[in-house]
Amino acid sequence: MFRSTVAFCIALFMMTNAGAQNRPTDFLSADFHKERRDLVRQMMPANSVAVLFANAERNRANDVDYIYHQDPDFYYLTGYKEPNAVLILFSENQKDREGKEYNELMYVQERDPLAEQWNGKRLGVEGVKKLLGFEKVFNGGEFGKIDIDFTSFDKVLFFDFENDVRDKSGAADLYDLIKTFKIKTEYPADYSATKQRLYSRIQSTDIENSANVAQTLGRYLSYDDRLKEDELLSGFVNAKDDAIRNEIKQKVSLKLDANNLDSSIISEIMATLRETKTEEEMALLKKAVEISAVGQIEVMKAMHPNMSETEIQGVHEYVYKKYGAEYEGYPSIVGGGNNGCILHYIENNKPQVGNDLVLMDLGAEYHGYTADVTRTIPANGKFSPEQKLIYDIVYDAQEAGIRASVVGAPFQAPGRASSEVVAQGLIKLGIIKEAEEARTYFPHGTSHYLGLDVHDKGTYGAFKPNTVITVEPGIYIPEGSDCDKKWWGIAVRIEDDILITDDGPVNLSAMAPRTTEAIEAMMKQPSPLDDFVLPELD
Repeated sequence: MFRSTVAFCIALFMMTNAGAQNRPTDFLSADFHKERRDLVRQMMPANSVAVLFANAERNRANDVDYIYHQDPDFYYLTGYKEPNAVLILFSENQKDREGKEYNELMYVQERDPLAEQWNGKRLGVEGVKKLLGFEKVFNGGEFGKIDIDFTSFDKVLFFDFENDVRDKSGAADLYDLIKTFKIKTEYPADYSATKQRLYSRIQSTDIENSANVAQTLGRYLSYDDRLKEDELLSGFVNAKDDAIRNEIKQKVSLKLDANNLDSSIISEIMATLRETKTEEEMALLKKAVEISAVGQIEVMKAMHPNMSETEIQGVHEYVYKKYGAEYEGYPSIVGGGNNGCILHYIENNKPQVGNDLVLMDLGAEYHGYTADVTRTIPANGKFSPEQKLIYDIVYDAQEAGIRASVVGAPFQAPGRASSEVVAQGLIKLGIIKEAEEARTYFPHGTSHYLGLDVHDKGTYGAFKPNTVITVEPGIYIPEGSDCDKKWWGIAVRIEDDILITDDGPVNLSAMAPRTTEAIEAMMKQPSPLDDFVLPELD
């Protein structure tokens, strides 16, 4: 019995090591994450500490959780993909009790053979040291014993918390880690990141400009009833003269000085860093984009009127998995006909797409980086005259938007260029009379940053080299619209992922056909799925 147990353990050890060796090798390197942490430290205010937490685990139903997905900022700085962890960064070197200097600490999930049998191997302290390159790593349970005086720092930088963290068993889950942080930083019960940001705006404003700031703050208050309940904010907005505003400004300063917590600076730092991509990041992002473009191509070949929206979605996502993409970057959108007029339509349950246009907005996530590619194609393989007219306006609008995506241009440039083309095109077709009416049929922005998030972080300033954005104009004419009935139910969006370079914009998703002629030609190609026939079920 003893000998067989030993043999089993040896076999299990070999299988575990074989599994580890048979994993993808093209993840971001430990050096990449370390370099990012070093850059954060350089951008932090003097005598400050940044505390970042891993993402929460999300419950799907009963005892089933959603597949865990790490917070993109936490992953960007650590490479760690497990829950229940804390990263601490210091602007200046600290000394431990032995006099050894350090500038970062990491607290992670403790190894647990029983938990790992059910949910997979954990890196633990030694794994994080060996694979992710950290020196001072501790089990999460040690965070409660941390002897750092957070009140001694000028600033404690952190992302404010959402009310979506469950208290699970054990003393080192995310709930308890956050609870410890709040105790040790004297976190106010009524702390609000939004309020703190608006207070800071008031504090930094000259009295002569206070009326303009009050007007800006008034817009924030009109969007959020909770802000209206704040006496200082409401008082500043509704003040009759500068004397009252000056008095409120002094009260705001006292409130801000009451603690050293800051949830704005770290957001600005991460937005600045993540806006532009390194060569290592671009390798992964390009792969995600190309996988998504191949998905569009394969669906063009496989499409026919009897397909359901769900089946179309499944073909896209099968291609993603075939290439090793772990996830979709966001819920897949497949809208046939009028469903395409719902901008974030994700039900995807229409049984047959018939002869409608099918709007397909999907993106693969590869090793954390997500694409965002949209194509709109006729289910029967041929654009009708009305469909083609609308499609060509959107195509021309996208071309104008891509041309405007150059270094130094304002972030709004692609949108302005695209919107002008859409407005003129709809006027020419008699769908609208004035350019301002185009917002009825083109109600969204044209661009967003792309990276670890599908709507990635950035400064929204002038375009910089090595920035990736989307350019995605669209026209949506729902049934019942105030125009000729022949246009009803036509929805077109074309979206590509654009790398901004010193030499001009580069369309990373160009391999997926965009013109009506190229789409129709691709849809005539045979598909590997043509012979994939499943048995009928009752």
